[in-house]
Amino acid sequence: MRVKYELDLFNTPVTLLKDYPKFASAEFQKAAYNTAAESITLLKNTNNTLPLSKNAKILVTGPNANSMRSLNGGWTYTWQGNVTNEIAQQYNTILEAVTSKFGKDNVTYVQGIAYQEKGQYYEDTATGIDAAVQAAANADYVLLCIGENSYTETPGNLVDLSLSDNQVVLANAMIKTGKPVIFVLNEGRPRIINKIEPGAAAVLNVYLPGNYGADALADVLTGDVNPSGKLPITYPRYTNALVSYIHKPSEGDSNPQGGMFKPQWPFGFGLSYTSFAYSGLTINKNSFGPDETATITVTVKNTGTRDGKEVVQLFISDILASFTPDVKRLRGFEKVDLKAGESKTVSFKVLMRDLAFVGTDNKKHLEEGDFKIQIADQSATFNVTKTVIF
Repeated sequence: MRVKYELDLFNTPVTLLKDYPKFASAEFQKAAYNTAAESITLLKNTNNTLPLSKNAKILVTGPNANSMRSLNGGWTYTWQGNVTNEIAQQYNTILEAVTSKFGKDNVTYVQGIAYQEKGQYYEDTATGIDAAVQAAANADYVLLCIGENSYTETPGNLVDLSLSDNQVVLANAMIKTGKPVIFVLNEGRPRIINKIEPGAAAVLNVYLPGNYGADALADVLTGDVNPSGKLPITYPRYTNALVSYIHKPSEGDSNPQGGMFKPQWPFGFGLSYTSFAYSGLTINKNSFGPDETATITVTVKNTGTRDGKEVVQLFISDILASFTPDVKRLRGFEKVDLKAGESKTVSFKVLMRDLAFVGTDNKKHLEEGDFKIQIADQSATFNVTKTVIF
């Protein structure tokens, strides 16, 4: 209610276009493109399959290949996003963006699997898997665009995160052609792909990237954009293995009675077309009072031959507490832009009170003891000297 009053919604309950003069402006279009380009996450790249030569011959296939609806997701244009294909025709689908980037003579499209637009959002049907297999014979690479159709709220609920059977059949058929298959995951949820992922030469997760997502993807495929996204979730390997990155020791491999935390990809994971090395992790002192702030620094270097961006992620673990602590928590992150061979030092400031946990008394507890810092392969420890409850 407070927010609604602050927004004056009780006096002006509707949004007026005149109040948003930059809506759909060139500035906002560029921001939408940049958002997609910064977030696309490279999850696998066997033998540097990506980036591709702009002369490569590509077969584009899959139910998400030629759909603006799946790029935008629900709550876009309409509630379930079901008319986005009609309304957003001026923007590029993945097929259109790839064709524009590589040239129409280098791109072949066979849908293979189609969503049933008149049925439930999750229903799909085979439309020509054999035709896709035949087309792959003349391609250097297969761009397999899979995931899910647009959905939201209760109609979009799922009982199983597994990728649809039809999409799995298409994926296996593409893998059996022997051509390098690049998975493009276009999804709002992590659909389970453990049975087909081993056959992929590369995997890109574009999430729900919006109207300019396909353009950003095409630039990533050619290397005009070096991917720098990191997973904002733990990508599960199995349908019931939904352990978050914020988990207790009893839920992980460190449980002496047996535990398993083996996701498909962990939280914060993401590859690049270049490489990075970390060094010189330091903390301004070893012991802190509860009202003090730690300054943590680390140096990151682009050790590859391409310019790129790296997300520096600061994790902190409470070693021992009266209430079982999480294995680790993300306490800071910063994306840095590094030219090939360039180094930068990144600093984080962490208030000790921000490391408190909520106890059974519903109050915040910061307990004296040791904490561990982890940034990539760098680690250090520090000590909190006094327990406080607030």
